[in-house]
Amino acid sequence: MKNKITSLFVGLILIASIPNIALAQDYYTSYSSFKPVSLGISFSPNISWMRYGDAEGFSSTAGLGFSYGLLADFAVAENYYFATGLLINNLWSDTSIGGAGLPNSNSPTGKVQYRLQYAEIPLAVKLKSAQRYHRSYYGKFGFSAGVKISGKQRVNDQSNRQNINDASVFRLGLQIGGGVEWQLDHNLRMMTGLTFNNGFTTTMKLAEPRNSYLSLDFGFFF
Repeated sequence: MKNKITSLFVGLILIASIPNIALAQDYYTSYSSFKPVSLGISFSPNISWMRYGDAEGFSSTAGLGFSYGLLADFAVAENYYFATGLLINNLWSDTSIGGAGLPNSNSPTGKVQYRLQYAEIPLAVKLKSAQRYHRSYYGKFGFSAGVKISGKQRVNDQSNRQNINDASVFRLGLQIGGGVEWQLDHNLRMMTGLTFNNGFTTTMKLAEPRNSYLSLDFGFFF
């Protein structure tokens, strides 16, 4: 009789410990966050600069800008996604212009501050690892397509910014990046990452520069 009571007591302890074991496993392996479609918001500070290639008399300095907008991940399979969205991207940089390489006498000289704003749609393949410890790692590769919303410049110490008359309407870029997604709740993930975007269309006619940027990405998926 004593042995039966002991066995029953041990059995009850094992049954009672099952939820704790499950919780412990859940903490280390995390719960699955796979969703066919995930929508989110983002804010990304960036550093952008102009690339003038072989043009003489032009020297670019990186400037601080930012982007914000909506993100969307469409699942192809559990670890493979098509990533897109709609971002308002502000790319700011400074350029020193002067020297014998200027294309004509009407070109501005001195320091020029460029402020370019685009409505941008990223188009990328996103690869994501399995989730452990409430986080997963991702990498992405693809393109971005942008339409100019605004293009302003300030020459030297002018008080007002002027429109860039020869700014290109479209911007296309090649992007690559990666980061971590943190599972905060069953329906909430925080994204932190880094993206390099290499523009391969000219930004304006003057010396035909191309602008690139490096962004620090923050976002929440719901």
